[in-house]
Amino acid sequence: MLRTLAIFVGLIIAVVAGIVIYAATKPDTFRVQRTVEIKASPAKILPLIDDLKAWPTWSPYEKKDPGMKRSYGAVTKGKGATYAWDGNEHVGQGHMKILEETPDKVVIKLDFEKPFEAHNTAEFLLRPQGDATSVTWAIYGPSPLVSRVMGLFMDMDRMIGRDFEQGLADLKAIAEK
Repeated sequence: MLRTLAIFVGLIIAVVAGIVIYAATKPDTFRVQRTVEIKASPAKILPLIDDLKAWPTWSPYEKKDPGMKRSYGAVTKGKGATYAWDGNEHVGQGHMKILEETPDKVVIKLDFEKPFEAHNTAEFLLRPQGDATSVTWAIYGPSPLVSRVMGLFMDMDRMIGRDFEQGLADLKAIAEK
């Protein structure tokens, strides 16, 4: 009986070690992005992105927890604008700050505190395409070992990508009015 238990424990340790070793071979950074074409000028779309108070109209994360606690900094639009949230298990807790804003790009420092700590960058790129604008929403940053292990069991690109697709669809609907 003791020998069987030792074999079982050894197998469990070997499987866990194998998973960790395999995850360690994965990239230590990640990037998820989605793009949509919006029949509007960058000048019409930019205010929906660089004004953090406009996000509830299109951000999928705002809709995942309507009761979320929100707080804005003294600046809510453009470079230096800040926003913090504290919500349910679908949105967690964190804060963001617009680091850079140009007519064709918004870069945001995105810090999560719950359900797990993460420090990433979100980026919106607006590229004119005739009478439309190609809008890309991306998130990227470090992928620590625990994230790489989780990534073996959950497709983060698909999970985050679905949210980005929904957000971009809502942004498109508002901008094309």
